[in-house]
Parts: sequence; C-alpha cells; structure tokens
Amino acid sequence: MNESKLRELLTQVSEGKLPPDQVLERLRTLPFAEAGQVLADTHRVIRQGFPEAVYAEGKTLTQTSDALTALVAAHGCALATRVTPEMATLLLQRFPTGSYDGVSRLYRIGQMEGSFKSAPVAVVCAGTSDLPVAEEAAQTLEFAGARVNRITDVGVAGLHRLLARLDDLRSASLVIAIAGMEGALPSVLGGLVAAPVIAVPTSIGYGANLGGIAALLSMLNSCSSGLTVVNIDNGFGAAMAAIRILSTHANRT
Repeated sequence: MNESKLRELLTQVSEGKLPPDQVLERLRTLPFAEAGQVLADTHRVIRQGFPEAVYAEGKTLTQTSDALTALVAAHGCALATRVTPEMATLLLQRFPTGSYDGVSRLYRIGQMEGSFKSAPVAVVCAGTSDLPVAEEAAQTLEFAGARVNRITDVGVAGLHRLLARLDDLRSASLVIAIAGMEGALPSVLGGLVAAPVIAVPTSIGYGANLGGIAALLSMLNSCSSGLTVVNIDNGFGAAMAAIRILSTHANRT
C-alpha cells in the first residue's frame, strides 16, 4: 500500500464502486503486519514516502525472510541491507525474483513505483575502498526511482581528478560525498557546489582514523556551511536523507 493506492481506494468508496466494509478490511493491515517475530511497518511508506527496509545484520534467515515476505505483500517490493553472501544465497531460493549485489550487500525485490524528475544525484566517493558504502547509497536511491551519477576515486590527494568532474557535480540535484581517512572530500565539495551535500564518513583508514571517527569529526567540523553528516558507513541513511529532500519538491511521477 502506498499513497496513490490509498487515494484510489478512497476514490472508489466515494464513487460507490467499493463498499466501505471491504475497504476497511484492507486498511486494517496498514499500520503493521505480523510475521513470526517480525512486526513489519507497512504504514511507513505513507508517512515517509519510503517503505521500511530490513536491516539484515544480526537477524536470522527466518526473521529476514518473514520481514521481506510481509513487505512484498504490502508494497510489491522490498529492500534488505547488510545481507551476507551466505544469507543472499538462501534468500534467492525463497525469493527468486530478487537480486543481490555483493558490493553494497543489498538484496532487492522489485522497486518502488514512479520516479523522480529531478537531475541525477551525484554519489561521490574518495577511493574505491569506499565503494561498498557508495553503492549502498546509490542502489537505495535507484530502488526509490532516483537517477544516480556515480563519481568514483576522486579523493583530495589528487584534487585534479575531482575538478575534472565539476560539470557533473554542479548539474546534480544534490551530492552524497563519501570518504574515509581524514574525511576532507565533503568539505571540498561543499565549497564547490550549490546543491545540498550529504557527507558519509567511512571506517576506511589507518589506525588514527579510529574506525571512521576521525572522518566523522572532520565532517562535523567542516567550514563548508550547511554540510549534512550521517553516521559512519551509513550509505543507506544518506540515501534516505536525499530521498526526503527530493520528495519535498513534489517531482515524483
């Protein structure tokens, strides 16, 4: 169930094409659906514009599978994050129409209806070691119907690589900037583009990187005003922030 389908139901009631009792029965399952140990939040897409995603890390195969089953039944699509290759093999047996990407660790069944009319989102990462986080962001955006322009391996140690992509960066609707080490890339981008910049620190780096804390603090202390920072390695969270920004412009078709 999404907003357009809910409007369709209400229109059918107002036009006398569906009896209220039948629609009421459909609406009973909107707040959540119980599946084994899982209570799937099937109402989230109406509240937030994006269905609940299954965070698979720490969950059993049964818990993940039950959640995906409930979400597919409600929305016709589902997304699971942080899926191991071993779990993905078993999920593909249960959901053969799904697909798994080993870089992003995303398991996708279908995708959301509609698409965004906006310019592509630029997903920029400093190094290829940051690709798992970058692809988690990029493929979550694509699941939601957004276009993505991937810009890879343009860290500030070779600033000319980034400057060579300025046209692409300045034409983006917004920028997701992903970096480990000292986390300088988002600050540089924040000074080069007018679009919103969402910064993602990664845990990539030597000892004093402290598992991403050094990059996180650098981004939080950026002198580029207006930089938005999400949690370490949180490509999914960055994509969700971008989707909310895109959704406020009512440019979804």
